[in-house]
Amino acid sequence: MQKSLVALTIMATLGLAACQPQQGTTTEPAQDPKLTKEEMTDAQKQAYAMGASMGMFVFTRDKQMQQFGESIDKDALMQGIKDGMGNTLMFETAEIQQLAQAGEQAMQAKQQELASKMAEENIAKGEAFLAENGQKEGVITTESGLQYEVMAEGEGASPVATDTVKVHYKGTLLDGTEFDSSYSRGEPAVFPLNRVIPGWTEGVQTMKEGGKTRFFIPSELAYGERATGNITPNSTLIFEVELLEVVKPAEEEAAE
Repeated sequence: MQKSLVALTIMATLGLAACQPQQGTTTEPAQDPKLTKEEMTDAQKQAYAMGASMGMFVFTRDKQMQQFGESIDKDALMQGIKDGMGNTLMFETAEIQQLAQAGEQAMQAKQQELASKMAEENIAKGEAFLAENGQKEGVITTESGLQYEVMAEGEGASPVATDTVKVHYKGTLLDGTEFDSSYSRGEPAVFPLNRVIPGWTEGVQTMKEGGKTRFFIPSELAYGERATGNITPNSTLIFEVELLEVVKPAEEEAAE
């Protein structure tokens, strides 16, 4: 664990160093050493890939710290780079490992604190949204708390939980941010209906083939306290779903 933390710290500092201007003389500006990928040798490409990975780590870490109103201290970072490359470290190796580990632990604690705060806010936002949305004409609220609005009636078969369905769908957060879409991928999704979030399992059973429905799914019927992609803990989700087909098992198709 400690060795990996030190490696990440070194990677981060070297990544930032790659972005700094090279030292030049007092009378002549430093030349830009940037090469195009066509000009690079294999060794240079490999070195570039290493530096790019380091730089991306620095960028990501700085973005994470900005969530807490902080940022990487560039002066201290550069001093660490120079001291490390010159073998003039201010701290013993064991101390550097401890400092790196402490930094990781502090970051994790702050991220957990932020996630907990966001989860509480999401519950309140979700409850307020569903309370208002449930009063709108055409919106149906089920016993579980799922809400849905039929956008187009279908005429085909309705699935049961154990069926496999083919659907097109778009998922958004309450602020309209799209987090998933089969339309964007250019192909419908096919999956067993009992292998998805409870809101989908319940909701799609109210549909008929050829129909389209908008679902408003409370967090407890979605991903709950889990975070995935742009979905933060306790998020209420909105899905527009087209039921294209209730997929028959191969043996049923053969029988026909």
